[in-house]
Amino acid sequence: MPNYILNMNRYGKITVVLVAGILLGSCSATQREELAVGPWRGEFSIDAEKVPFNFQVEDDTASLAKVYLVNGEERTPLDSVYYKGDSLVIPIPIYDAQLIGKIKGDSLSGYFRKNQVAKRGIAFRAARNQDFRFEEVDKTTTQSVNGKWSVLLTSERDGKPSTRYTVGLFRQEGKKVTGTILTTTGDYRYLEGIVDGGQLKLSAFSGSNPTLIEASLTDSLHLTGEFISPGGKVKLEAVKSDTARLPDPYTLTFLKDGYDRLSFSFPDLTGKKTSLSDEKYKGKVVIVTILGSWCPNCIDEASFLAPWYKQNKERGIEIVGLSFERKDDLNFARARLHTLIKRYDIQYDILFAGQADKKVVAEKLPELNTFLSFPTTFFIDKEGKVRKVHTGYNGPATGKYYEEFIEEFNAEVTALVNEPAGKPHAAL
Repeated sequence: MPNYILNMNRYGKITVVLVAGILLGSCSATQREELAVGPWRGEFSIDAEKVPFNFQVEDDTASLAKVYLVNGEERTPLDSVYYKGDSLVIPIPIYDAQLIGKIKGDSLSGYFRKNQVAKRGIAFRAARNQDFRFEEVDKTTTQSVNGKWSVLLTSERDGKPSTRYTVGLFRQEGKKVTGTILTTTGDYRYLEGIVDGGQLKLSAFSGSNPTLIEASLTDSLHLTGEFISPGGKVKLEAVKSDTARLPDPYTLTFLKDGYDRLSFSFPDLTGKKTSLSDEKYKGKVVIVTILGSWCPNCIDEASFLAPWYKQNKERGIEIVGLSFERKDDLNFARARLHTLIKRYDIQYDILFAGQADKKVVAEKLPELNTFLSFPTTFFIDKEGKVRKVHTGYNGPATGKYYEEFIEEFNAEVTALVNEPAGKPHAAL
């Protein structure tokens, strides 16, 4: 087996020496290219578009290095960096993905790959000592996008236009812009960029799909442009509006007439069938969430629910996750979910419910009027009756909307916990 020796040179670079062989106390060694500590800027190539992203490399004495993906105020740690042959591999375990590249001085070139989706992936190039997101062109621009926007996204499906109404939340300081886009199924997480020469440019990459927004300010109240991702280009039109809002997330998913509870039986990660009629859940308030380990909004929800459950389970509360994964295979699901469970120290039950497909969810849970979003969260009272259903998730990138959701969540659960068993039910 090869041995690796780590050295830190005076320039802050990490040198990895591969000890090729040891024979009678002598050895020969070859030195690899160095992964340099410091700020890096990369660009993905998606259909001739360049999608920038930023990451920070820091020394980690426990491994080769630690990489942090940077999006606005978010830093996502990637701490399992290793070499494979002459390539550097940066795993992104939570999304079952990886960045693979070759180092040449202060540059890195390679590709991003989701292990279950593509063999090759999306090409990228990166350079060290660059901490900007987009290069500035106009040094004197004074345009502002700060505030709330009503955003219309239009794409083509089967030759017909499909529209989606969303809400843009942008915060601008000088030329720098951060924010996100709210939709009925969740938010677009942390976007970062600039307003420059009448152009709004935003991008994001936290380990899932890289995304890019390019839009022109036609005047102080209107934007027009494109939202670009590996899935293609979507037309974007936006109007500044302090009153922009989405439908109430508690009104989109509900039980069909004649149903008042969920009835399912799915295996846990050991294969044991579990249902809400089990003794563990009787007489308790139960939160059921439909999730997928591949889903960024579901991961945001898990990062909230995991510590919340540890703090509140003694109040007579349980949480059950119904996971729909990329493959309809328990062994595959077990491996993916163990990564999620380990990352957030999840102590509530997660069951494997099937393949990640909205039609499959609707078939597995026929009580629902429809299924729109991963995640979808159910509030269930002590008698096992569904009292409320929340579609989508407003994560930490949404700021006050995230804080409002947490406040509402706690209020709903407290009302159910304080409700005497057997009391006639009123709407929460």
